[in-house]
Amino acid sequence: MFKPPIQLWMTTLKTYERHLSAAAMAGGFGFDFFTYGRVDHPVTQTLLIVYLSVAAISIALLHWLEAHQEWEAKFVVKLRSYLPALTQFVLGSLWSAFLVFYARSGVLAGSWPFLLVLGAIFIGNEVFKQYHARLIFTTTLFFFALFSYCAFMLPVFTHSIGQAMFLTSGIVAVLIFAGFLWLLGKLSVAQLGEVKWKIAGGGVAVYALVTGLYFLDLLPPLPLAMQQTGVYHSICRVPVKGVIRCVGTKPDASLLRAKSTYYQAVEEPQAWLSNFGSPRAIHIDAGKPVIVFGAVFAPVDLNTTTYYVWKHYDERAGAWQTVQRLTNTLHGGRDKGYRGYTYKSNVGAGLWRVDVVSIDGRLIGRSDFKVVNGPASGAMKVVRL
Repeated sequence: MFKPPIQLWMTTLKTYERHLSAAAMAGGFGFDFFTYGRVDHPVTQTLLIVYLSVAAISIALLHWLEAHQEWEAKFVVKLRSYLPALTQFVLGSLWSAFLVFYARSGVLAGSWPFLLVLGAIFIGNEVFKQYHARLIFTTTLFFFALFSYCAFMLPVFTHSIGQAMFLTSGIVAVLIFAGFLWLLGKLSVAQLGEVKWKIAGGGVAVYALVTGLYFLDLLPPLPLAMQQTGVYHSICRVPVKGVIRCVGTKPDASLLRAKSTYYQAVEEPQAWLSNFGSPRAIHIDAGKPVIVFGAVFAPVDLNTTTYYVWKHYDERAGAWQTVQRLTNTLHGGRDKGYRGYTYKSNVGAGLWRVDVVSIDGRLIGRSDFKVVNGPASGAMKVVRL
């Protein structure tokens, strides 16, 4: 029997609906990877709000259409086919944005909970086939996205971070989600009544998960993000006006003129494995300092306290031991991050690390290095930071 092209297309769309939904979600990941810049940029904020709004509208609209199965108009049939893919596209766009920002924190291990969530999204796309199961799944994901958004965007708007701000973001997310569930009930109380307690249970589980990850220090401290880090033999801060301050060697005469404040550092060549996570080696003579430089991004007008935590690996105990904890003031607004450094003299041989930690104890960035007594074998390199 001959089928018109539009009917054949609709049949094909229905057959491959789940696969098209997964492809649409993957498309959202790819698109946003090349789109996002600073977390506090108006374009970024607008995109995230639009995605959250579209996700809410598409979930609510599909919920309403499913409550009116008697409507068989072609336009309604098309909407029922399109809406799941649209919902997963915008949710995928949200998760890709979160992954981009969390990956920029400099400690990839802190992003593993979100990688787990992304895997669950793809698995859920194949497992949750029925409408009620899909409604539970998508609304739970929507609340997860909403909570994640509030957790790092409220500090952008309030210029403050810490435990109180995180708990406030959770309250805001819960209130918005409660309003969303109220809207679903108004659209179809019968449809929602069958699954409302499961949706509520999913929301409670998400809240407990995100809050638990926060207090276990497994969530990177967005909107803060490590932009640059390194281990050096000497460093100089060269201002446009004022005194040039150095740790280690003094600057060359060519540094006396600067169009903008910058840092000059001296580093030694590294083995290629250092580009893949292997600790950098730094050769130090007795009494010479080891300098760790870092640049941490923070949104405009967000001023806070961070800490440099020096740790040494105790081979006998088989554990890292904290040696020193230093306070640092962080000022937000600079694209490439607020620059600073910490140094320590008479550092013993062995494995060392310096953690950059936020005021609420979360890890922003980390520098691992191996101290070797004696002079370096290769020629030193001067770099501008």
